[in-house]
Amino acid sequence: MASYVVRNFVKPVLNGNVYTVPLGAVRCISTSRTNKAPRKSIPDRTGKNVVFVDAVRTPFLQSGTQYAKLMPHDLARHSLIELMRRTGVPREIVEYIIYGTVIQEVKTSNIAREAALCAGFSDRTPAHTVTMACISSNVAMTTGIGLIASGANEVIVAGGVEFLSDVPIRHSRPMRSLMLKAGKAKSLPQTLSLLASLRPGHFAPELPAVAEFSSGETMGHSGDRLAAAFGITRKEQDEYAMRSHSLAQQAQEKGYLTDIAPFKVPGVDGVIHNDNGIRVSTPEQLAKLKPAFVKPHGTVTAANASFLTDGASACLMTTEAKAKELGLKPKAYLRDFVYVSQDPFDQLLLGPSYAIPKVLEKAGLKLEDIDVWEVHEAFAGQILANLKAMDSDWFAKNYMNRSSKVGVPPMDKFNNWGGSLSIGHPFGATGVRLIAHTANRLIRENGQLGLVAACAAGGQGVAMLVERHPDAPAFK
Repeated sequence: MASYVVRNFVKPVLNGNVYTVPLGAVRCISTSRTNKAPRKSIPDRTGKNVVFVDAVRTPFLQSGTQYAKLMPHDLARHSLIELMRRTGVPREIVEYIIYGTVIQEVKTSNIAREAALCAGFSDRTPAHTVTMACISSNVAMTTGIGLIASGANEVIVAGGVEFLSDVPIRHSRPMRSLMLKAGKAKSLPQTLSLLASLRPGHFAPELPAVAEFSSGETMGHSGDRLAAAFGITRKEQDEYAMRSHSLAQQAQEKGYLTDIAPFKVPGVDGVIHNDNGIRVSTPEQLAKLKPAFVKPHGTVTAANASFLTDGASACLMTTEAKAKELGLKPKAYLRDFVYVSQDPFDQLLLGPSYAIPKVLEKAGLKLEDIDVWEVHEAFAGQILANLKAMDSDWFAKNYMNRSSKVGVPPMDKFNNWGGSLSIGHPFGATGVRLIAHTANRLIRENGQLGLVAACAAGGQGVAMLVERHPDAPAFK
């Protein structure tokens, strides 16, 4: 498998409000390892040594497939039940549950609470739901870290769920207004008068869109503009997408994706064991696809963008002392994190470029100290643009208030089991998946430190540092 690194960034040519670059985004390099310095450890900042015990997730499925007739709490419930089964922790030990989600099912708006009750947790176990676009379950986890650090709780479950097979579709605003008025009418003539004002346009539904409220632009359009701004070609994006799918397929075949908890859909024969979006295509097949957003000259296609996905995840977090008391063997320490935000128009998807250097500097680390990288893949062009931004002195000086570039991760350590392009991206659940793969890869690859990063709608982003726990159980 070839690996990729960005070329040196040159000063862009300003074109309106967009900067363009004449160079391609990537070139092939050798993936041979060099001698490493002694392993570093990250000091605990919480006073509690917060640990990640383990995580599970449902298989991530393309929306509209096997999960289509379920509801989001069904997926979240499964992840909770399987987490308790896998860790062996009794439900009554869990003191708080936090879930992330983005597009809410109105009947279960606090999905954390409803899923917990359906999974058999006590009605005395508090639960709340958070949202921060694609990093919602990261927020769930870092909220849990805060609760543990403050001493409010010791044992927390954090997770996320997204169910895009069935999303709320609203009546138009004029129709909603009329219906509300009709509900308050005090007589039949008043009701009939309101109904007489109905017009055909009132019946047009409002469909949900993955678009920025502030700019009105879909994320796909933003991804296309970002790729163009950094001079990233369609071929380079397709090559990266092929890398993601190929690595995910290899991980799946080798049995590395152990965070998956097989799912039995009620009333359907068979059990779902694997993610169903992993497809290794040829360059020729990818080249035939038409642009998905900016037509006819865009470079983002259905193959080099993450797809709409249904899925749920859950992880168990506690203090190191409590884990020892319970006889648990944690996989990792959850050491540090930062959140960032920037311009949601031109820099919507560049969160990792800003978050990664901040979290490294906060912990006194360098790029070469990180053994495992797991970065959310919204689009192939988004990944390559972030790598290019991090490798640019010009970008560092003009946008990041830095004297020199950050540099780029070695690609033989980067998303080695595939990523959101291939595994799938249930918005609210991906953050836990990233942490789980980081912890599991640290064990399998004999690493010490891992870094998770992701972009999110609104121009926001996160980076988290994970350290392998000395008692982490080995994979058989």
